[in-house]
Amino acid sequence: MTIKQIIKGLLPARVLAFKNKLDDLERLAPLADRCCPVCGYVGHFDIWFGPDIIRDNTCPRCDSHPRLRLFWLWFAGAREKMVEPILHFAPERALRERLSAIYQDYRTADLSHDAHLKLNIEAIDLPSESVETVICNHVLEHVDDTKAMRELHRILRPGGRLICSVPLIEGWSTTYENDAVASDAERALHFGQSDHVRFYGQDFRERLRRAGFTGIDEITAHGPEVVKYSLLRGEKFFLCAK
Repeated sequence: MTIKQIIKGLLPARVLAFKNKLDDLERLAPLADRCCPVCGYVGHFDIWFGPDIIRDNTCPRCDSHPRLRLFWLWFAGAREKMVEPILHFAPERALRERLSAIYQDYRTADLSHDAHLKLNIEAIDLPSESVETVICNHVLEHVDDTKAMRELHRILRPGGRLICSVPLIEGWSTTYENDAVASDAERALHFGQSDHVRFYGQDFRERLRRAGFTGIDEITAHGPEVVKYSLLRGEKFFLCAK
């Protein structure tokens, strides 16, 4: 028996539990100051308490998450690629506030949250070829994506662009879906959240192409920017032309 084991045997259970909690908190302490390209904040980022607990995740000033910071790093040098009118599904607060201040013809869409338009992404109640740019981050994993992608393609004007991101496992050649997974608990176990219905694999690109999208470009988090802005290594979003 080691000295550590002997000491543990002598300590009351409550003291051990408290020590373990302190150890957990230490493992979640910020690693370093980070920069938020969205609002300019520099300092420690907050912990994200979700299905997984992630440190250095959220900007305490504007509430941006890694994928939003990745988007903004691209957007800062490519504003001309976002043409109005713009439709933003499930708008994130950090992006909504800033994009609405930049663009006159910028509208948000959702079924359950405060938005300009109440729209079902699987059957979008808008005319065909009526939008130039659609932003759709982490929405397609919640819905029938075959219907949703076709609808997004339909409402875009020729030459329009879909900007989207999804939970993506590049090590998988195909997307994981399972019709037998029906309950909230099962979906959380299989897909990471109770309201998710799939984890995408490399074939996400082919799904976009089947819906009619072409010229699919990818923006990926890598290199020193990952450290400076606290991005998720390898995370990406897609620029899909009609």
